[in-house]
Amino acid sequence: MSNAPLTYGKYLKISELLSLQERQSSPPHHDEMLFIVVHQAHELWFKLVLHELERIREVLGSDQPLIALKGFKRVHAILRSLGGDIDILETMTPPEFNAFRNVLRPASGFQSVQFREVEFLSGGGNAAVLDHMFQDPALDRVRQRMTEQTMYEALLGLLARRGFDIPAELLVAGGTRGRSGDAKVQAAFRRIYSEHGTDASLYDLYLLCEAFVEFDQLVLLWRGRHVRMVERTIGFTMGTGGSEGAGYLHRTTTSKFFPELWEIRTQLAESA
Repeated sequence: MSNAPLTYGKYLKISELLSLQERQSSPPHHDEMLFIVVHQAHELWFKLVLHELERIREVLGSDQPLIALKGFKRVHAILRSLGGDIDILETMTPPEFNAFRNVLRPASGFQSVQFREVEFLSGGGNAAVLDHMFQDPALDRVRQRMTEQTMYEALLGLLARRGFDIPAELLVAGGTRGRSGDAKVQAAFRRIYSEHGTDASLYDLYLLCEAFVEFDQLVLLWRGRHVRMVERTIGFTMGTGGSEGAGYLHRTTTSKFFPELWEIRTQLAESA
């Protein structure tokens, strides 16, 4: 065992990290390095987002909403920072990207396992996209997420333990995916939003609901920023992984993780 002191480089494994940017174009294209670094940075941020979302789910399960709020604050900051990564990527012109784009096939950002994990952990996700990821050895992680409790289910579980009438079937893992409009859930949210100003016992739940909405909104904003970058770079051509490219991405910009938390806004406005 080495007695050498721990250094910055050893702790962060800098040598290993900096060896991972391998350009596939031949001869190596200058701008491919930018493409690789930005996407690897995205994946590192997705790793931290997943780490924080798992913690949020855990503390909601142990009735600690204030700790969950702290986790959301970090996740929100990460999501805001991802737009800056796209700003950097957009310094590459369409001809510069097209000069090495063909070497990427059939790889595609569409196949990001970690982002698919974020989607399913949050309560969204579309199993059909897995057809484009069949060769990825990490795909089992996504399938595992499909069987786990979602963050939204953890939130509903907290509400149930706080005395709200939440249907039992919505507390089972996978029970909230692809659904909206449950009257009892809407009634719970309506009470939280309507009465938190006069009932102090509801205020932490109000802040928590708003943190969920902000998370959803920031993901939607990032999706929109991402699709505009793709459209600006390759227009509406097919993605390198076989997806529709910008056409598919446009449809995701209206897909919400927590639709009931958005729908309640209409009810509150109509009853005002």
